[in-house]
Amino acid sequence: SSSRRRHARSPPAAPLDDDDLLSEILLRLPPQPSSLPRASLVCKRWRGLVSDPGFFRRFRLRHRRNPPLLGFFDRYGAPFRPALKAPNRVPPERFSLQHDEDEMHSFSHGCRHGLVLISLLKRHQVLVWDPVTGDQHRIPFPPPFDTATALVNAAVLRDAGDVQHFQVVLAVAGTDAEYHTRALACMYSSKTGLWGNLVSTPIPYQANGYRIPTLVYTDDAVLDGDSLYWKLVGNLIGILEFDLKKQTLAVIQVPVDILEGNSLQVMRAEGGGLGLLFVSNSDYTARLWKRKTNRHGVASWELARSIDLGKLLSLEPEEKRPLMILGYAEQNNAVFLWTVIGVLMIQLESLKFKKLFKTMTFSHYHPFESVYSAGACIAGGHDRAELMLNV
Repeated sequence: SSSRRRHARSPPAAPLDDDDLLSEILLRLPPQPSSLPRASLVCKRWRGLVSDPGFFRRFRLRHRRNPPLLGFFDRYGAPFRPALKAPNRVPPERFSLQHDEDEMHSFSHGCRHGLVLISLLKRHQVLVWDPVTGDQHRIPFPPPFDTATALVNAAVLRDAGDVQHFQVVLAVAGTDAEYHTRALACMYSSKTGLWGNLVSTPIPYQANGYRIPTLVYTDDAVLDGDSLYWKLVGNLIGILEFDLKKQTLAVIQVPVDILEGNSLQVMRAEGGGLGLLFVSNSDYTARLWKRKTNRHGVASWELARSIDLGKLLSLEPEEKRPLMILGYAEQNNAVFLWTVIGVLMIQLESLKFKKLFKTMTFSHYHPFESVYSAGACIAGGHDRAELMLNV
């Protein structure tokens, strides 16, 4: 019996006593800003695990596909506006970008994968900013893209599984030496530190009564699958597609007969694929269209759903004033809509909505969808104190 006691195995450690297993459990906490600060209050050991920078990088990566909508940036320089309530509200000053004087003349292009993209027009640079970590990268424009003479749009993104490197894609429409309208695009990789080859495609003429040359509109690009999409406006109303893998451009035309809305937004269709949202002021209806390809490879647009906004929002007749789409959150599939009763955020699948604030000023909003935790993580300070409010 004494021999059995000497050779008896130690009982296995409980899951919460094993740091590796506990880390895996904590990685599965919801990606809300208050999740890790709450966990850090359990004990000193838990605090040590969630405050490790390597853990937070893994936490961000794990929740990359389902980040919360923390708030949004205003294209015209207003402070960051939080979209969540305590204890998940991020203080506006936490995401404040300090500009040099010669960087004040700038134009923002949107947010994606926790990054914000801004053109510094006087410096002829793009700025890639990570508001969570504070990292900034300034990249000179490639020669063909002159922001002084053309309306250049851009988008930023990260590869799946990468929280260090990023890509920037520039897109512009212009006229060549033979007066043909073409779209141009070029992609930058932070891995190589270089811009890739310039790619182009012709933009067909569409007799729609507009004399304005076709432009890549200033709306944020939408990422779906391996492609970025921008809205084209002018004498052709359509969509410009940039294939990230093939690095090719294509123009997708939108049939004139479905252009019946006053506000048009390129979006992700329900269930995946390319979609369009039209909002009509005449009947207060939102129409969601989806582009489908049949077995013969022929693509067409189909009406997926109509939403009676007057009924959904319980608007009185006198409240049915013009509507305006102010922004679109692609990962949360939510649209920001200006109405006379205030700026609303509507989740397009569930149709849940909330009123954010009331304003009579039109703007354009860049939704910021990212994983954030105070102190990235748990270092304390003012932002952590506000996040922990009402915990």
